[in-house]
Amino acid sequence: MEPAMQGKMFTILMGLASLFIVHVNGETSLPLDHQKLISDGRYHDQMQKMQAFKHSLLTRRQLATPPISSSPAPAPQATLQPTGSRPRVYQVTSYGADPTGKVDSTEALLKAIADAFNGPSEGFLMKGITNLGGAHINLQGGNYLISKPLRLPAAGAGNLMISGGTLTASDDFPTDGYLIDLSASSSSSSSYNYEYITIKDLMLDCKFRGGGISVINSLRTSIDNCYITHFNTEGISVQNGHETYIRNSFLGQHITAGGDPGERKFSGTAINLMGNDNAVTDVVIFSAAIGVMVSGQANTLSGVHCYNKATGFGGTGIYLKLPSLTQTRIVNCYLDYTGIVAEDPVQLTISSCFFLGDAYILLKSINGLAKGINIVDNMFAGSDKGIEIVQLDQSKGPFKKIDQVVVDRNNVEGMNLKATAARGSAQGNGTSWTVDFSPVLLFPNLINHVQYSLSSSGTKFPSHALRNVSQNRVVIESDIAVAARVFVTVEQGSTS
Repeated sequence: MEPAMQGKMFTILMGLASLFIVHVNGETSLPLDHQKLISDGRYHDQMQKMQAFKHSLLTRRQLATPPISSSPAPAPQATLQPTGSRPRVYQVTSYGADPTGKVDSTEALLKAIADAFNGPSEGFLMKGITNLGGAHINLQGGNYLISKPLRLPAAGAGNLMISGGTLTASDDFPTDGYLIDLSASSSSSSSYNYEYITIKDLMLDCKFRGGGISVINSLRTSIDNCYITHFNTEGISVQNGHETYIRNSFLGQHITAGGDPGERKFSGTAINLMGNDNAVTDVVIFSAAIGVMVSGQANTLSGVHCYNKATGFGGTGIYLKLPSLTQTRIVNCYLDYTGIVAEDPVQLTISSCFFLGDAYILLKSINGLAKGINIVDNMFAGSDKGIEIVQLDQSKGPFKKIDQVVVDRNNVEGMNLKATAARGSAQGNGTSWTVDFSPVLLFPNLINHVQYSLSSSGTKFPSHALRNVSQNRVVIESDIAVAARVFVTVEQGSTS
């Protein structure tokens, strides 16, 4: 090797050694007394060990470094991802959908949905339900005009989301269709059409041509943060299946905030639950003839604010149309000038709700059955027109089978209280005392439990007894005339 080259290599090695020593010293700085000990007696030993260690590192690096080649390095190649790991987000504009709403985007949207269904999957959810792995139809904040329902291409799939934009019905959209239709165009081996479909962050403008969303025989469907308007049939329809959750959404046939001059003409149903085990939570229904229609079992309504067509105009906030098999819980809801109707209710709870503007609860006899009803801890506010907070419709026949009915602990302002439990008293000098509970008790001529006490201030000690409870009047009689006061507590709730 040439002397000049040897000099350069020596310089490079010394530079590396210096950097290495600085690095080690910086990382392993020692206390002052340890440094003094090394400088006094062991400095040369430490340096020899450090040089030997440096030499071993340089040798290893030379052995690991491939020889330098003058040929160009190969171009970097894209890393191929396994099929199941590719993103499953389908941007609808890449399929030609028009986000301005000027051109019909139906076919582009259906193509995006079809690709999501034909894309990678990850096993199954329920038996026969293919797991699409969280495929996402992203509307990208656009407004898309559609002329026919967005119907899923095949049954037997799940774990799919449609979100993030506006769908508007065209002038020729079918009047019996739904903008998003979760009905099956083909059958599958599963007992359900779909599982875990999420419809989120959408505005659906039906343009009075049909309905908003139809969910048929599906499992664990989520409708979240949606605004559905201008429907002429139903905003959301749920048929069969179970566990459809509707939450944080707004529905109204007409866009209004109450006191609309056209309220008498409101029609349609905002939400129609014709299936079991569903929940409607934190939802506002601001215009429709019926807010929520329930004809399935074991449904829950919580935090629902209905100010659709007022009861005085023929509207209903919540209609329970499942005679003899109601099984519905209505809690913490706000019935605003529109009330609740329940046909032959069985296992019904209405609790912690607020009824404004003479809104009331109507129990409607179809087959004469009322069983397992709790109407408790609600607030009623009216206009002093003598409207009763709970009423009976016995036009098709009286309630004949009544059991475990409790209407109690409701507070009332400007309306007439009705209950199945009441307390009263009567005072007089004689042998008979009558307490009339007919203005308060819900069911006519149905007192099945009485407790009373008689207090007399005279010297005589009369014998006394309960003599009559007909027509919801309690009569107490004594064997001798005395000045006395009677205190009476009564209960209804059972025909047995």
